[in-house]
Amino acid sequence: MGDQEKLREMRERIDMLDIQIQDLINQRAMAAKDVARIKLEEDKDAFFYRPEREAAILKQIQKRNRGPMGDEEMARLFRELMSACLALEQPMKVAFLGPEGTFTQAAALKHFGHSIRTVPMGSISDVFREVESGIAHYGVVPVENSTEGVINHTLDLFMRSSLSICGEVNLRIHHHLLSLESELNGVTKVYSHQQSLAQCRLWLDRNLPQAEQLTVGSNAEAARLVGSEKGSAAIAGEMAAELYQLKGLARNIEDEPDNTTRFLVIGRQKAFPSGEDKTTFLCATRNVAGGLSALLLPLSRHGISMSRIESRPSRQGNWDYVFFIDIDGHQDDPHIAEALEALRPEARMLKLLGSYPKAVL
Repeated sequence: MGDQEKLREMRERIDMLDIQIQDLINQRAMAAKDVARIKLEEDKDAFFYRPEREAAILKQIQKRNRGPMGDEEMARLFRELMSACLALEQPMKVAFLGPEGTFTQAAALKHFGHSIRTVPMGSISDVFREVESGIAHYGVVPVENSTEGVINHTLDLFMRSSLSICGEVNLRIHHHLLSLESELNGVTKVYSHQQSLAQCRLWLDRNLPQAEQLTVGSNAEAARLVGSEKGSAAIAGEMAAELYQLKGLARNIEDEPDNTTRFLVIGRQKAFPSGEDKTTFLCATRNVAGGLSALLLPLSRHGISMSRIESRPSRQGNWDYVFFIDIDGHQDDPHIAEALEALRPEARMLKLLGSYPKAVL
């Protein structure tokens, strides 16, 4: 058999497989519509998105994958399939820190897939309000960066919000220098968010020492400004480059090669255990010697791993602080529930912000 004949047979096989895949996708979509009907019969205000179920499905997909397609790529394909099927049950609106083209929008699409409607908001507090009012089903907000640390405004908003954390997204951040100019020596101004300027500080000092650095509200806003201003450049990502049709003068200019931002998914529902979860809570110590040590002791006694602790002013008095703490496990796990119950008498205030699946991709 000649090479051309073999190639023809393989193409025919691919065509047959495509027909089977298409048929199975439509069967899955019909099953999703049946799920929606059953849920609405039971509760007209039912939640259709189940973060713990989606996380568990994606982990199982990665676990049973045998290649040659990689685990992450296989999970991404199924994420989009799940997103499209969920849209048949309930088209979802997800608020994010805008404008269009920000890394926060990229995080929302990574977590929910591209079959959602993303709604850009002018500030992180606006994202919270949009979800609290029920106009958006969920919101996505940045909470910390591996290079520059926590986003304090996000933490502060949790102190007075009734929303729950129901998911997290880790997004690898690649910063590109975007412009209408064709050469670096034509750039006299660089616009970006203050965090992005900080994450590219060494590169800017080495390659554009003469350029003025100007802070704006977001990387996408920087790209929008540059689209109408000669001699300027923006530090932003691929989405902004495509949206505002800018050239990439330099790629991956971040100082740290593993630069990653963590985002939180906020909503009005609580997530059930997925088998691999985190719990986030905030608490305040009593004003006594060893107050923080007494607060954390129940976690140690119950063998609970604490992955993060951050302090923020409580705004209830000078030098009065609250602590944001991440631990491994779900609040419904018996040992977590026991530890939190033992911790409660030691705290002046304790507020559970949510238990949610750890980031999958």
